[in-house]
Amino acid sequence: MSSFDGLFSLVDSLLGQPAAGWLRKHVEVPEGLLRFSWHEQALHRVWLAEALNLCLLHKLVEAVPDGRRYVEEQALQGRKVVFDHGAIRTVDWPVNGELPRGRQAFSRLLEPLGFTDVRTYPLTKLNMTGWGYRQMDLPEDIAQFFVSELHPGRFSEAFQQAVTRVIGSSLDPLQAVHQSILNRLTLTRHCSLSEAQALLPALYQAFGRQHGVVLEADYQCLLAESAEMAWISTEGNSFNHLTDRVQDLEACVAQQRDLQRPMKDSIEVSASGRVMQTAYRACTVTRGLVDATGQYREHAVPGSFVEFIQRKVDPDNGRIDLNFDSSNAQGIFKMTDSKA
Repeated sequence: MSSFDGLFSLVDSLLGQPAAGWLRKHVEVPEGLLRFSWHEQALHRVWLAEALNLCLLHKLVEAVPDGRRYVEEQALQGRKVVFDHGAIRTVDWPVNGELPRGRQAFSRLLEPLGFTDVRTYPLTKLNMTGWGYRQMDLPEDIAQFFVSELHPGRFSEAFQQAVTRVIGSSLDPLQAVHQSILNRLTLTRHCSLSEAQALLPALYQAFGRQHGVVLEADYQCLLAESAEMAWISTEGNSFNHLTDRVQDLEACVAQQRDLQRPMKDSIEVSASGRVMQTAYRACTVTRGLVDATGQYREHAVPGSFVEFIQRKVDPDNGRIDLNFDSSNAQGIFKMTDSKA
């Protein structure tokens, strides 16, 4: 079995063969992975990191029909998408059910896979903070994670009470057996294939909604002060978006507009001028909320979306600029604001 066959067999163990085959056909898998041999008794963390990223990309395109269509259209043009990064939102609040507070719920699983938070991004307009988590074995090749925290302490008391009611019921998808494997990865950078197969479903589940039913009144209270917290109340820690790294963003945007896709109005350009981003508008999803009479009613709310990014070379080091940009991020976050 080749190393890439092994990778997709690991994906298959979670998602099944049709999904694994779809990912192999449509998503660029970095050749740099081949620097790390595939040993079933001592599997390097890069393989598990890449398997998780592939599974999460598939999870998002399943939830965002525009995203699946975009990826499949790229394949028809002879191109596989290049997974640049995924983004998740967390809540910096002491009452979080079984979950660790804020981004700690994800640093505990990303760090054993080789990801390190390399830079902090103040998202002041949103009362949030972001961190870029980069995989240090293959930083240019394995998709990064943009992990943000919302700070309820900067909002009203009524807002804070609603946050407590919403996320206070959160369950932890990671059990002791999963933590034991993560500890081994931290110490040795390796685990067995059977351990990877046991751990991957729990990691995958972590990128979802862990709390229970939400009251309509709480949703409206949150929405009045923070579209981002309202989004978290219905979507939890799901991928907020995934990003395709393209060579020419303006050409990509022109093509998507010609196809009448739901594009953001403008391109965000970083302060350095080297990172340019834009996105589809968020898809609309149906979520149940409990009204004042105790009835469970369906509501149309913003879901997730696909983003597009172009990264230019940093002349100081001759490598592509892997950084994010606070202004860019805040502009992109508006894609899930139902009031925007």
